[in-house]
Amino acid sequence: MRTRAEIKRRVYRRAIAVLALITIITAASSQMKADTGTCSGQSITLPFTDVASGNIFFCSIAEAFLMGLTNGTDATHYSPSANVPREQMAAFITRTLDASLHRGSRRAALGQFWNTQADGLQGITTVGDTPISVKSDGFNLWVANHNSDTVMRVSAANNDVTGTWTGVTSLPNDLVIAMSKAWVITEDGHLYRVDPNVAPGAAVLITSGLGTVCEAIAFDGARLWVTSKGSGSVSAIRISPLQVQTFTTDLIQPGGVLYDGANIWVTDLGDDSLKKLNSDGSVAFSVALPNTPGNPKHPVFDGTNIWVPTQNSKLYVVRRDGTLLATLAGNGLSQPFRVAFDGERILASSIVVASPTLSLWHATDFAPLGSVAVSNPAHGVCSDGISFWFTQDLGSSTPGKIVRF
Repeated sequence: MRTRAEIKRRVYRRAIAVLALITIITAASSQMKADTGTCSGQSITLPFTDVASGNIFFCSIAEAFLMGLTNGTDATHYSPSANVPREQMAAFITRTLDASLHRGSRRAALGQFWNTQADGLQGITTVGDTPISVKSDGFNLWVANHNSDTVMRVSAANNDVTGTWTGVTSLPNDLVIAMSKAWVITEDGHLYRVDPNVAPGAAVLITSGLGTVCEAIAFDGARLWVTSKGSGSVSAIRISPLQVQTFTTDLIQPGGVLYDGANIWVTDLGDDSLKKLNSDGSVAFSVALPNTPGNPKHPVFDGTNIWVPTQNSKLYVVRRDGTLLATLAGNGLSQPFRVAFDGERILASSIVVASPTLSLWHATDFAPLGSVAVSNPAHGVCSDGISFWFTQDLGSSTPGKIVRF
């Protein structure tokens, strides 16, 4: 027989065990509920059971999870005290960049998340003969018609032609929107000004003698830069007062040109390279593009990298320090002539007569996003931040088109 004292001790031990169990369960349930906290006055619930609501980083962790930047270390743990390896940090950074681009674009604001699957679905506008270059000012498209000696303005809102400027003689090749004007360079080195604030009429000749086979024009905030493949030169033009400087050193056949916010870059057919220019026109350094002969054409800057299309059906991605990051091929690339950037994606146009295509790429990880066959060569391509636009050359003195893509 157990004594009363033994029974009391047994009951006491059981009570202690029950209390301990209750304490453990309470602590565990409190930890399970610690995934709920208040951020900006709103109750936020996370799937993680190891992020206490009192954690000063709770709301930052919640934002990272809700934005899709992190999924935790498993379905129920965030592991807030664990070290972050470099490969995981790379994933965090790229997801952050992708989410910022994807959610911050004009396409996102308008709910236009699609990649167009066929040309002509969103609007076609008839322009002049051989539209070779198209640029956006944010509201309108400006088209240089190579064989018509004209420049046209097209409304991005309704695809209507709202103005035609004539007298751009000797084959306009490219244009740039700067200083509230459109500036047009012709193949034989004439620079014209088109003022959108004046009723359409004749373009104004600014200067001539900028070289032969002038292919491209860019603006650096103070000067217009014009390449001359035939003369092996690049000219820098100040408008007021008019001043022209021409540079030839270390240049062979410069074609495409762009400004990246700090420097002018030109592609050089003569040695299949991309060249960075100093402000005095000298070549700072040259980036050799492999797979020669490549015939590099008109590049674009995406805010970080430079994309260079070449006629050997390659697309080169170059960092501003001169590092060749990638050589892209396939995905419908077929002698790309120009490229455009819309804030997220790169679109490369094609001038192959037999089977022209548009090739679409993701700007951050260079992933191919597909290609679309088009009916006619596309010399020009640009973006207004919402849509891409490309030109179509129908040939045989037939009016060309610009197409919203």
